[in-house]
Amino acid sequence: MKFIHTADWHLGKLVHGLYMTEDQAYMLEQFIQLVEEEKPDAVVIAGDLYDRSVPPTHAVNLLNDILFKLNVEMKVPVVAISGNHDSAERLSFGSSWYQHHQFYLQGKLEDSFKPVTVGDLNFFLVPYAEPATVKELLEDPSITNHDEAMKAIMGKLEAYINPDEPNIFVGHAFVIGGQTSDSERTLSVGGAECVSSHLFAPFTYTALGHLHNPHALSHPTVHYSGSLLKYSFSEATHKKSVSIVEIDEKGVATRTEKFLKPRRDMREVEGYLDELLDPSFYKKQETDDYLKVSLLDEGALHEPIQKLRHVYPNVLHLERKVDWMDAKKKQVYQTVQQNKMSEVELFEIFYQEMTTATFSDEKKKWLEEIVDEVKKKESVTL
Repeated sequence: MKFIHTADWHLGKLVHGLYMTEDQAYMLEQFIQLVEEEKPDAVVIAGDLYDRSVPPTHAVNLLNDILFKLNVEMKVPVVAISGNHDSAERLSFGSSWYQHHQFYLQGKLEDSFKPVTVGDLNFFLVPYAEPATVKELLEDPSITNHDEAMKAIMGKLEAYINPDEPNIFVGHAFVIGGQTSDSERTLSVGGAECVSSHLFAPFTYTALGHLHNPHALSHPTVHYSGSLLKYSFSEATHKKSVSIVEIDEKGVATRTEKFLKPRRDMREVEGYLDELLDPSFYKKQETDDYLKVSLLDEGALHEPIQKLRHVYPNVLHLERKVDWMDAKKKQVYQTVQQNKMSEVELFEIFYQEMTTATFSDEKKKWLEEIVDEVKKKESVTL
């Protein structure tokens, strides 16, 4: 059996004031082509189909078109859940008759404990739910965080897990050890959002959504597919993909990444204004990409954003490196003032900021001796 694992489409996403719908449609066309080539037994979407609970019309239309193409025209079974960005109620609409076309969309946690069977695979569809919701539904007052909520959910699933068959968990969660990016909405504060990977041990493969990096977690059976596109400049180094998962006759899962090419990449560029506007430089660049530009120039610049957009029309963010460094230094100074740091502690921060190297114990001891010696000389002089 083979299925495709994807998640975090975030249809209707705004990035620096720009709707990404056309870029998402471009990527989803490639996704459709991939499904046609791979001919999977199912497509798994692990949450955050939309970017907000009330998505814009163009996002709703795009999702409708893609799911109709996949499930009705291509007759590919689709299993999906809601994520923390979705509205569980809106996604749950029509779920009872969706299933007649093997379209299984689980928006609410209620009645989601029994598996959906597609071919030889049992899919356990567990949509995102707040701990308070799980606490009320399962009538368990001990649940206070996401880990306890997931543990309680697993306790309910155990009764339906057949160890002699491949069991696939589809969820939307932040697993301990996962790498985050700026475009992911925090589930809760103080580490209460995290769940333990060992909770998914009963499953052949765990298909997760929420973290946008496909390599956010290193685990033999628990995997994130990553987001459809780069949705912040903190994701500039990500290489977006979807996962092709094959389950052999022994019930062992093998995962292969398939990379999709965006209409425009999202990149960071750094340099002096004249350098970036030099044809010898920009003719070697993909000038239509979405860019964050960091200028190294000091002093006043006349309308740099207009000049840059004449060459790079999709500059989304512009910053001055000097201003950024000044702000960082100011932040460090305020921290020093608030914490009443010693001369040695102050120098340690300065050293790390200027060199990015570790201030070793040997260096610290040497500096303490110098500071003590200077203070002794000052006291003698006074």
